[in-house]
Amino acid sequence: MACRITELVIDCTDPQRLADFWCEVLGYTELGWDDGTLEIGPPGATSGGPHPTILFSPTTDPRRGKLPLHLDVSPTDRDQAQELERILAAGAKLADIGQGPDVSWHVLTDPEGNEFCLLRGRVDPLT
Repeated sequence: MACRITELVIDCTDPQRLADFWCEVLGYTELGWDDGTLEIGPPGATSGGPHPTILFSPTTDPRRGKLPLHLDVSPTDRDQAQELERILAAGAKLADIGQGPDVSWHVLTDPEGNEFCLLRGRVDPLT
């Protein structure tokens, strides 16, 4: 038997703010607080269930600079341009990391500056 990813943990200064942002972007809901950490996931998900959840863990010393891991997201019910508008309205900012104009994705940052990419291809929503 192999392992599987059950949670992604993001250290942040404001767990509620980031959870609200990522719930809006991903269509997730709050699953609850545990010892100051806020967990979100797909509607109806549970911690340790079949779909990974995201935990926002408070810290007063967030890491600065490029993280070696980032999230890629793909639109499910609209094209990339429409999804980009929606994510920007939710609080993301475009980021220039030298990717050039010929790439098919957009690099963005969440409200605390964590980089993520919006890919072009649509995917089926989780069921």
